[in-house]
Amino acid sequence: MSKLKQSLGNAGAQPPVIKAVVNHLEETGYFRDNITTKEIYREAYRLLKKNSKRVARRYKLKESLLELGPSGYPFEVLISEVFRSLGYKTEVGETVQGKCVSHEIDVIAQDEQEIFMIECKFHNRKDHHCNVTIPLYVQSRFLDVSENWKTDSNLKNKKPCGYIATNTRFTQDAIDYAVCSGMKLLSWNYPKEQGLRSLIEEAQIHPITALLSLTRKEKQSLLNEDIVHCKQLLDQQEVLNQLQFSHSKRSKIIKEAEEVCTV
Repeated sequence: MSKLKQSLGNAGAQPPVIKAVVNHLEETGYFRDNITTKEIYREAYRLLKKNSKRVARRYKLKESLLELGPSGYPFEVLISEVFRSLGYKTEVGETVQGKCVSHEIDVIAQDEQEIFMIECKFHNRKDHHCNVTIPLYVQSRFLDVSENWKTDSNLKNKKPCGYIATNTRFTQDAIDYAVCSGMKLLSWNYPKEQGLRSLIEEAQIHPITALLSLTRKEKQSLLNEDIVHCKQLLDQQEVLNQLQFSHSKRSKIIKEAEEVCTV
């Protein structure tokens, strides 16, 4: 119950709302042994949606990231936009030459001082974590790429760094290796208070899968058109016409996307 209260609070629910949700769950028997955590959180989300759509979207953000699949490309676009909001110039899906072989890099982010080679690890299950084999593999690729960057007159004065971003979590041995080897990691709640959740909310780069006005099928249709986040949708509203959404449906989607981007 304490984790549920914490997650409700993290989403922005006020104490009276948290109390009302928990009381309802208790009174309706949701804390019995045969009720799964997933069922409890689904019911809590339903209650939140009645009270505040803004809080409900924040509460569902983690699940919204899981819905970005099945391919990893939408997550790469989202990560690119997050780094762009931090002041970096970004590229997605570029093939670069290493000292020994060429490599396809999910995201390259750079400013005047730094350049990051970012490997994006998307999972559609929240219990699928990144273990130490991931940073071991990424570090070997980074070392090959960074050796070649040293010979590039435009890049040799920038500090290179290998980076891994995931929508779930890293195991402790993955974190230990990254810290020891000088790699950077970004996950749902790592680094503490600067994890993916915090960066998404600060930059307001909300995935379209967070929109309550879209069905799962409609979300996938937009992802198939490379519309990943709400700002993209607002900039490319014509895609709603192309996908033959009704006028009333378009208005509802656009209104919610505007609300998400102006919170």
